[in-house]
Amino acid sequence: MKKLLIALVALLPSLVFAAGTAVHLDKANYDLTDKASLQNGAKLFMNYCSACHSTAHQRYQRVATDLGIPDQLMKDNLIFTNSKIGELMTNSMDKKDAAKWFGNAPLDLTLEARLRGPDWIYTYLRSFYKDPARPFGVNNVVFKDVGMPHVLEELQGIPTAVFETTVDEKGVEHHQVVALESVESGEMSSDEYDRAVLDLVNFLVYSGEPNKLERQSLGFWVIGFLIILFVLSYLLKKEYWRDIH
Repeated sequence: MKKLLIALVALLPSLVFAAGTAVHLDKANYDLTDKASLQNGAKLFMNYCSACHSTAHQRYQRVATDLGIPDQLMKDNLIFTNSKIGELMTNSMDKKDAAKWFGNAPLDLTLEARLRGPDWIYTYLRSFYKDPARPFGVNNVVFKDVGMPHVLEELQGIPTAVFETTVDEKGVEHHQVVALESVESGEMSSDEYDRAVLDLVNFLVYSGEPNKLERQSLGFWVIGFLIILFVLSYLLKKEYWRDIH
């Protein structure tokens, strides 16, 4: 049994890679140094995502401090529950009720960008299309038969999918989405919506590792220290071995 588990763990990365090759993922060129982008991403998350999805491993105050948002502004505009600013970013949705409504309870998104990758989220949020056969009237190119509604619909509108039909060697027809055409426009243009989604992705990347920039900056100092230590150690070694030779 132990050997079987080890084998499955070893195969998991290749299986995930194989599963992810079915759909092209657009590059999410996020920038963690862009505070304006992070602030807008936090606003979008709290207004459109937080009713269902939590980021329960974060605290409101830490987010406000890191993103340069005054505490009072955070409390007045980005906290929609009775939570205090020092509390974790949870929501009040009951998981059992959510599972009935959506098929599964909405996930906590604190680590979603590290799990799925920024490119996946960026492409996913731009890949909803009209599908009257689905419970919420939409489907998704990246996540087929998704149970989630298009929560950013008022910003983007609802694109219509253009399908290509192919027949395999067994005579079975396959329908594949080859393009999305927006016929019901939302509040934003296509470019504005892409920028908004990128800001949201930027915030989720930050959420997965809030100290990433600090860690990277510290890494340069550590590497510099190790280089200096190597030089000193080398000179010391030469000094010791000089008398032996």
